[in-house]
Amino acid sequence: MPPVRLAVLSAALLVVACASSPRTPSALAGIDHVIVIYQENWSFDGLFGKFPGANGIDGASATSLTQTDKDGRPYATLPPAIDTRPQPPVPDARIPAELPVAPFDLAPYVPPTSRTGNPIHRFYHQQLQINGGRMDRFVAWTNVGGLAMSYYDATNMPLGRLAREFVLADNFFHAAFGGSFLNHMWLVCACTPQWPDAPADLRARLGPDGALLQDGEVTPDGYVVNTAYTVNTPHPARITDPHHLVPNLTLPTIGDRLDAKGVSWAWYAGGWRDALAGTPHARFAYHHQPFAYFARWADGTPAKAKHLRDESDFLSDVAAGRLPAVAFVKPLGIHNEHPNTSEPLTGQQHVAELVQAVRASAIWPRTLIVITYDENGGRWDHVAPPVGDRWGPGVRVPTVIVSPLVKRGHVDHSRYDTTAILKLIETRWGLAPLGARDAAQVPLTGAF
Repeated sequence: MPPVRLAVLSAALLVVACASSPRTPSALAGIDHVIVIYQENWSFDGLFGKFPGANGIDGASATSLTQTDKDGRPYATLPPAIDTRPQPPVPDARIPAELPVAPFDLAPYVPPTSRTGNPIHRFYHQQLQINGGRMDRFVAWTNVGGLAMSYYDATNMPLGRLAREFVLADNFFHAAFGGSFLNHMWLVCACTPQWPDAPADLRARLGPDGALLQDGEVTPDGYVVNTAYTVNTPHPARITDPHHLVPNLTLPTIGDRLDAKGVSWAWYAGGWRDALAGTPHARFAYHHQPFAYFARWADGTPAKAKHLRDESDFLSDVAAGRLPAVAFVKPLGIHNEHPNTSEPLTGQQHVAELVQAVRASAIWPRTLIVITYDENGGRWDHVAPPVGDRWGPGVRVPTVIVSPLVKRGHVDHSRYDTTAILKLIETRWGLAPLGARDAAQVPLTGAF
């Protein structure tokens, strides 16, 4: 196949519609609490491609629907879907082979109460799938065959019901190409961490023409873009060489900005308490805990105990009226909708329960809840990301905005990426931006 020039792919992303003009910060003045619930691994079309009034699958271009192989030849049929849960992976016998080349409803074959294989979702791979904005190589650069083109219609699922009642953003892109590690970093620091002396066996290799020769966790010039683990606890016990753990980071985060302003905040993670105690749940994800990578919240610091908490504390804090002004909630793997560790319906029911606890509390009248996904999980979406920078943005993800302060039954077509959440927090509490990306965002005011 001809060499693929990744730098060119990044630069060639197509521009989508311009972002809405920001409204005045007064739209946010009634907010005392911002809650961010960060789910896992679904593209917008993967869950909301059939939602009424949204830019969904029916609006897909012929180019994005065509899907070509690595040499640019159109597929005649979708390759067999692969289930990555067994090792080695096997064809998923629940899903017919040789389906037409098109997005297909997964529910008749695998109901949303079941799990599937895990599509690859990595920094370089996603850029290859986007293919300069053509969105036509999700099948070519996946490990799950035709499963990458599957979707559920979430319109009548728990998250869809919240979207019908409140606001669905249908032009919201995850901040960075690839997977969970980098997109959790962009949620809290709008940054890509550097690890200049990362071991050679963790580094990707690119050819002189930019072609990907060998994937890795770290770019050739020392930026961490795929899954790597912190030197702090908790991290996987299997990694015993400290040189293979990311050193403490010192980049500024939204936590630093909030602390400097005296605004309370916390990160609530499912399974955090057990992981700290050395008895992690089998589905606890170490790389979903971004603040744990930073020196400010390193082992033994008072700030770690103060700000990094267990998800069970979220419910008790809501009930007791002591929830901080800004709360991030990261559900455990069995509840976060990650395809191979969680059933979509189970995960959405969990989110709905969190939302209901807030709605039943005294803080509800002045609370804004943003429910979004860290990244697309390797699933197809038909909308090309806007031109950004070296790091992203990536593919569209579902985002539902829940509050008594927002519009009802509204689809917000404004263009956002994950750093719009940072912009919202910065605007509401008068904080300095963390970087150019969040500084340029609209603070989700299209929802009001």
